[in-house]
Amino acid sequence: MRVFEIAAFAVRGLTANKMRSGLTTLGILIGVASVILLIAVGNGASSAVQQSIAGLGTNILTISPQRAQPGTTAKPLTTADATALVGADSPDVKYASPVVSAQATAGYGDTTHDIGQFIGSDPRYFDTTNSSVAQGNLFSDNDVQQARKVVVIGSTVAAELFPGTDPVGKSMLVNNIPFTVVGVLAAKGSSGLQDADDMAVAPLTTAQNALTGYGSLTQIVVQARSADALPNAQAQVTTILNGRHKITDTADYRILSQDQLLTARTATTETFTVLLASVAAISLLVGGIGITNIMLVTVTERIREIGIRKAVGAPRSSILGQFLIEATLLSLFGGALGIAAGMIGSQFTIAGIQPVLVPSSVLLAFAVSALIGLFFGSYPASRAAKLRPIEALRHE
Repeated sequence: MRVFEIAAFAVRGLTANKMRSGLTTLGILIGVASVILLIAVGNGASSAVQQSIAGLGTNILTISPQRAQPGTTAKPLTTADATALVGADSPDVKYASPVVSAQATAGYGDTTHDIGQFIGSDPRYFDTTNSSVAQGNLFSDNDVQQARKVVVIGSTVAAELFPGTDPVGKSMLVNNIPFTVVGVLAAKGSSGLQDADDMAVAPLTTAQNALTGYGSLTQIVVQARSADALPNAQAQVTTILNGRHKITDTADYRILSQDQLLTARTATTETFTVLLASVAAISLLVGGIGITNIMLVTVTERIREIGIRKAVGAPRSSILGQFLIEATLLSLFGGALGIAAGMIGSQFTIAGIQPVLVPSSVLLAFAVSALIGLFFGSYPASRAAKLRPIEALRHE
């Protein structure tokens, strides 16, 4: 029997029970759409993280305190440490800004907002982190010296507390302490994991007086003179801090470059993507099991039909081919619908992440759906092909 005739029998077999075929197709659709969409979400998260880190610049070092080893005493990072990092001993260091962080709830009128990141630093911080002002002005060195209660806020804070209103010059409460808004930072966007615009920056001395106290700095943010000078800058910073902290073995601080942060966060995102893809693959497996069950039921219901076809001369290969084609068509149709659903879904923002469609995931999901039809349909098809005509015709 020619191939197109076998395919015609397969199509008639599928259309004979549309409800059963539709349920099987739905299982494959969900599996394929899940694979495409979840990989797109993982890829979108990875892209957002890379853009977020790249937005800070490729010549940034972040110095953080590190717990001391047993038997040793960790020295805190201080403003004096930050000052010492810029000078003749570190020609490749351009800026070094001391940073303190605090938990802060801001209020204006009847509106309150928990600020994602409230920090205190100096005016060089804005240059170091490539932050520019969109409205108003940045605070000055004089504001730091006088510990004035002024603050520069991110666009998210401005939108939450001052919707439709120019916040510059307004007074807002930070942990019930009044601060005057002097500027609004230009938007940087969200990475999906953290909103870079949900922040506020106040003079270092003000934040220490009013919110954090004069303990250890949270960070020192260092800007090298160029991306190429970053390794030299890191070596110079390490030498200076080791000398100041009298380090002989394990340092009581750690230095991370943007490349290291990017590598760490990318590795985390890739693990997240693999996890999502694994969950989606389970959906495909469930769809494949559904194909097996449906095809077994189909074979049982059509035993007499198989017997008649064998009695009039249909070879075993025709019966085998028919049921394999039926299973494969179910998978391919479900896969095509799943691709359409996945591509449509990837156009929407999910949990703050804009999915980025990966063409290879589309091809992979469609190929896997076809293989699922062949693999999970082979057992029912083989069972149908092995039926003896006389036993099939006697079946009730």
